[in-house]
Amino acid sequence: MSSSAEILQPVMALLSWTALMWAWMYATRIPAISKLGLKMDGNVPSSELMNQLPPAVRWKADNYNHLLEQPTLFYAIALSLAVIDVGSGANLLLAWAYVGLRVVHSLVQVLGNKIMLRFGLFVVASLVLYTLLIRAVLLVFA
Repeated sequence: MSSSAEILQPVMALLSWTALMWAWMYATRIPAISKLGLKMDGNVPSSELMNQLPPAVRWKADNYNHLLEQPTLFYAIALSLAVIDVGSGANLLLAWAYVGLRVVHSLVQVLGNKIMLRFGLFVVASLVLYTLLIRAVLLVFA
């Protein structure tokens, strides 16, 4: 692997984390649905059914959804940097910082959902992501 393709490592790490969160979501959701005796009824909006689950169970699904939102920008940026062969050095460090912040954000959300702490982590992660984006834009248009 070229040094520039190293940026694919944080991409794979965040994708793996997302898969782990998917498994954790179902490992808590299915037993909770069974325990509550919820009937999956196609005539009832899924949000109504899911709102009956305990918050700690819903937090996992909320986080999984969050991992499918902003990180899509990260994937596009990182892949672009890999394609133009500038996925090492500061770009790689920023990519790993983003992944680390997103993992911590996930843990805060699913283990206790401290909103202000989670928001702070989101802001810092967003600043890292947009720094990476600006660097990518400058490199692509240079």
